[in-house]
Amino acid sequence: MAGSTKNRGYAVYLIPGLVASTAVIVVPLVMTIYISFTKWTGIGSPRWVGFDNYTRLFHDANFWASFGHIILLIIAMAVVPTFLGLVLAAVLFDYVAKKFGDRWASVLRSGYYLPQVLPVAVTGIIWGWILHPSYGALNKILESVGLGSLTRNWLGDPKYALYSVMFVMIWFQLGYPIVMFMSGLQRIDPELYEAADLDGATWWQRFRKITVAMIRPELYVVLVTTTIASLKIFGQIFVLTRGGPSNATLVPSYFAYKNYFEKAQVGYGSAISTVLTVLIVILAIVFLRLQNRAERTSS
Repeated sequence: MAGSTKNRGYAVYLIPGLVASTAVIVVPLVMTIYISFTKWTGIGSPRWVGFDNYTRLFHDANFWASFGHIILLIIAMAVVPTFLGLVLAAVLFDYVAKKFGDRWASVLRSGYYLPQVLPVAVTGIIWGWILHPSYGALNKILESVGLGSLTRNWLGDPKYALYSVMFVMIWFQLGYPIVMFMSGLQRIDPELYEAADLDGATWWQRFRKITVAMIRPELYVVLVTTTIASLKIFGQIFVLTRGGPSNATLVPSYFAYKNYFEKAQVGYGSAISTVLTVLIVILAIVFLRLQNRAERTSS
């Protein structure tokens, strides 16, 4: 009874968080879902249209194309950075730190993480300059080494725009998994590696059997957060391509933005946002269940 009273006392401290969450998340979410069932320009009163926006949505080729682009961006923002980050973190922790000292490993880790702390607009503008067809550094370098035939309008050609964005996003995301995995590596008992060395295990065997197995929780966290980030990607697309050229880099969040603010189709934009939200929630639940199942199996 005393414990229950004590817990109720602590519940008071949850009130500010609950109020803030309700104001910032719950109320806008409920309003977005409601507006998705209306036809509204943002001015005047919304007109209830039922499932018309959703019917239109599922027959909209741009909507499906935007989700097709998201699959490629998940590869660029979640799959590739996670794999590369895992290998690089193991190299920094297991080779660079031991051979050159922890300071050099920290310097390299900070360098990889630098894009994460820079404003999205800054990184987007820099890459816009690098990839510019006339004065961009990439084309200039290719010309200077005799590979002028490979120069392209990287962000202006529909054939290459999405792949260029994917490359930028790999560069942008790589530092996050490296920092997460290096933190995970520091909690592994060094005796496991010493025992593996005594048994004659190679670096690759230690990597697979010890490193990957022991930092599995960090792996799930990185995959969940980077996948959700790729589903929500907006700033980089806005700065680099604005969904173009010819919708080649259109993604759901930018598609919703265009309907909200450029076409004044607020109800339709809300339907896109609602579908995207549902998809993110489903993926988060799936990942968390997979993580819990893996933890139960390993324990």
